[in-house]
Amino acid sequence: MSTSHEIERHDVADQLTAATIRADVAELLHRRPDENFDTEDLFDCGLDSVRLMTLMERWRDAGAKVSFVDLAERPTVEHWVKLLVGSDG
Repeated sequence: MSTSHEIERHDVADQLTAATIRADVAELLHRRPDENFDTEDLFDCGLDSVRLMTLMERWRDAGAKVSFVDLAERPTVEHWVKLLVGSDG
């Protein structure tokens, strides 16, 4: 039985990578994907709930089973990569 904090990875690793997650976040925050912001709190960087919902829906469309709470609890690229593609990124 999975909780809301567990992510099912049904072929998500084939579609989402650390690079695509970073690029998606960078696009919404008007940053360059090659900037090192992986450990920054994305809410402090300008992310808001609407943008978070946009990312969540984009990643769900790519096959991720992720909730708003999963992403909002630890809003860093580093954590999201672990949730969505595993610890290897």
